Amino acid sequence: MKQSMEQFSRTALLVGTEGVDKLKNARVAVFGIGGVGGYVVEALARSGVGTLDLIDNDKVCLSNLNRQIIATHSTLGEYKVEAAKKRVLDINPAAVVNTYKTFFLPETAQEFNFFAYDYVVDAIDTVTGKIQLVMEAKRTDTPIISSMGAGNKMDPSAFRVADLSQTKVCPLAKVMRRELKKRGVEHLKVVYSEEAPMMPCEIAEPPSEPASKRIPGSNAFVPPVAGLIIAGEVVRELVRA
Repeated sequence: MKQSMEQFSRTALLVGTEGVDKLKNARVAVFGIGGVGGYVVEALARSGVGTLDLIDNDKVCLSNLNRQIIATHSTLGEYKVEAAKKRVLDINPAAVVNTYKTFFLPETAQEFNFFAYDYVVDAIDTVTGKIQLVMEAKRTDTPIISSMGAGNKMDPSAFRVADLSQTKVCPLAKVMRRELKKRGVEHLKVVYSEEAPMMPCEIAEPPSEPASKRIPGSNAFVPPVAGLIIAGEVVRELVRA
């Protein structure tokens, strides 16, 4: 189906028809289609990015309903990538959406051709996966932006865009900084929060896991803001390319 110029006419007023064409011809991979990644996908689709690769092996569940844009009662039990694909194509039927029902880890990295991407979004949770994702993007000289911790936060205004070397407060950024430095990576564009993580309230029996392993608290307004900031960075860089 031909992409409607009228659909993206308001975007064209900001980036011009050339910018709209650049977005239409771009291919972006979003790794992790959760509270952050789902909103990245949403904004990229509404901006007219022509090809989206969606990578996640989770299914929509009840606990996702408080924050994930793809999570509704009608999508419960669906793979997140499939729910996101339907949503993208409902927004822009001309888009090409490639889905991968897999978690990105060092052992699955070979399944992806990073040379094919114009931009990579890291919105996954595992440190080992995030590190491998950064290393693959650096190896292929593919632009990448990485989401740091968005859980256990209540202040959506505390997000910043920065180089990883300039981050503070965020525990995940500290770990990523240390581990990437060991691998010779000094710079990485990230979105992080300067709000100190909260300690989740006890609402049931004390969990058997140590505090460092507990599921983080979340809400409807912090992860989405991180995702929209990331999408904004991607769109602006693609238009400038």
